[in-house]
Amino acid sequence: MIRFATALFVGAAAALPAYAEVDIQTVTSPGGIDAWLVEEHSLPFVAIEIAFTGGTSLDVDGKRGAVNLMTGLLEEGSGNLDARGFARAKEALASSFGFSAGPDQLTISARFLTENFDESVALLRDAMQKPRFDDGDIERVRAQVLSNLAFDAKDPNDIASKTFATMAYGEHPYGTVEAGTPESLAALTRDDLLEAHRNVLVRDRVLVGAVGDITPEQLGALLDAVMGDLPQSGAMMPPKIEPQIKGGTTVVEFDTPQSVALFGQRGIAVDDDDYFAAVLLNQILGGGSFESRLMQEVREKRGLTYGVYSYLSSRNLANAYMGSVSSANDRIGEAIEVIREQWRLAAQDGVTEKELQDAKTYLTGAYPLRFDGNSTIAGILVGMQLIGLDADYIKTRNERVESVTLEDVKRVAGELMEPDALHFVVVGKPEGVVSE
Repeated sequence: MIRFATALFVGAAAALPAYAEVDIQTVTSPGGIDAWLVEEHSLPFVAIEIAFTGGTSLDVDGKRGAVNLMTGLLEEGSGNLDARGFARAKEALASSFGFSAGPDQLTISARFLTENFDESVALLRDAMQKPRFDDGDIERVRAQVLSNLAFDAKDPNDIASKTFATMAYGEHPYGTVEAGTPESLAALTRDDLLEAHRNVLVRDRVLVGAVGDITPEQLGALLDAVMGDLPQSGAMMPPKIEPQIKGGTTVVEFDTPQSVALFGQRGIAVDDDDYFAAVLLNQILGGGSFESRLMQEVREKRGLTYGVYSYLSSRNLANAYMGSVSSANDRIGEAIEVIREQWRLAAQDGVTEKELQDAKTYLTGAYPLRFDGNSTIAGILVGMQLIGLDADYIKTRNERVESVTLEDVKRVAGELMEPDALHFVVVGKPEGVVSE
């Protein structure tokens, strides 16, 4: 299945370290396509990250899975090259292209040597503008997606995610499987894939990050070459949606010795004035550190799980505050009660000054997200644009974190966290846990 990383960039962006050496330039091509560029000429290598907002959410009604399948076929031959010829051409150029689709964007990653600049750009251009969608390739990739759907249907984590999404978002694209169902996938035709291509790969929804041995002039030419002939606009975006999450528990029976629980409530938007306070609050509660309250209370003190975490799921069209835990069937009920209690205590009492300072130290340190290569930085540039950050964010980010006060976090904890609205979806055979 063609996937986009489910761990949203929002949390990573909130953890970006201040990195003064990253000098972001804004570039506009002669044809009017915008991009962010970080020049780095010490190595003869270029990384390009391209994102088209909308992604699998732009599937046409009744054709769920078309964008996902189409994306999986972009490197299966283009122009005069069939799938094998395209693969050989990439190998000969030592170029790397990646194509992935998710609910919020379709992403294309390109890596190539500057000595093969023109040839690599031409190959990328054909992949984006002239996909072949040959019948044999369609059936082969379709079979791969169907196989993955069958596998996911037996994965407790995937079952929990689908169940929660359906509850929270209903028939909205966020509430349905981006790869489609076996029935919708089987019905897709080549014309449906061409339609999906026209709807998603459009100029007015493209974001670009480029890093490496490339000048603004070269980047401008590249942008026009690979995207200049794409349609200006495509399908309408789905509406924003407020997650319909009510307190309680949903149990999905599944034969496994360990239950998986996905929990969540309403969230907060990235552009909210209180977002950084919410990031710090989450870091303290369950942001992944061994020092988080959930890790201490659920794992360290009671030994109920190997891992428990929470995260802000701030997406283009909806916001939720989510978390996950797994435990033995006879202990998952206790784990759930501990999490509910920690949710209640945070909402009621907020956090301590020491917890806040420790969270700030963690988030302002260099280790959460390192600028460790052209490819990583290119992805960061696009991620920043996807969530509406400005180019100066890297330089000002630590100041924004440090400016959050204890009173801010306590206030946000009281306003954001809703213990009575926290819902758990449990997949397994949990003892003493029933659907409410």
